[in-house]
Amino acid sequence: MLQKTSRTFYIPISRLEPGLKEAVTSAYLCMRAIDEIEDHHELPDQLKVDLLQGIYRSSQSPAVIQATHEVLTPYQNILPDVTMQLRNWMELCPPAIADTVFRYIAKMAKEMAEWVEAKWNIHTEEDLDRYTYSVAGMVGEMLSELWLWYDGTKTDFVKAVAFGRGLQAVNILRNRDEDLKRGVDFYPDGWQFKEMLAYTKRNLKLADEYIADLKPGPALKFCKIPLALAHATVNLLAAGGSKLTRDTVLKIVNRING
Repeated sequence: MLQKTSRTFYIPISRLEPGLKEAVTSAYLCMRAIDEIEDHHELPDQLKVDLLQGIYRSSQSPAVIQATHEVLTPYQNILPDVTMQLRNWMELCPPAIADTVFRYIAKMAKEMAEWVEAKWNIHTEEDLDRYTYSVAGMVGEMLSELWLWYDGTKTDFVKAVAFGRGLQAVNILRNRDEDLKRGVDFYPDGWQFKEMLAYTKRNLKLADEYIADLKPGPALKFCKIPLALAHATVNLLAAGGSKLTRDTVLKIVNRING
């Protein structure tokens, strides 16, 4: 499922050490599961809100995994496999860090529900910052907590947010036409490609600083790959291209690992 849902993260996650690999896989697939609800092209907005709020409320249950599964079960015919298998992804998480991962899943679900209710209305850079935090910046925070749990790696949480935010900004740049077709505009009022590109580069610069501070180890190995792919995508988009080819992705990965 990881390979099916993410070309960017499959490679660095698959190379993590046992224990950390299960934690990050669980976290990624859980977040992908709820992201698929927010982005679903056919679900009515009110149902998206109900499902995401239901997942958030389930986090308060002593039987959080079962409660979460019960929220989704009535909609198994319309939700994608990655979402319907949310219980499996939660069960995969090592018990010692599960509460942390589940806390972030609940927080993301709650904030995504709020964005659906607000119809993703983004008018200012502050709005954009809040949105990119909700769907990606907090992923950076969560990863920082996972690195600390696994081997004591300490990180700058502000730069961790920028790491996630920068990757999300690349997605916003890349998916601009597709988003507009579904009636969603993530660009603040008056912004064009140039302004969004500058926003993306500012956050990627902080992301570069984030990984420059990391000691050698799994966190550094993991973060280098998606960040290098993000920079390559930004350069391609700025030159008028659209999507990295599979060969380019493999060359970048091999260069980093070489």
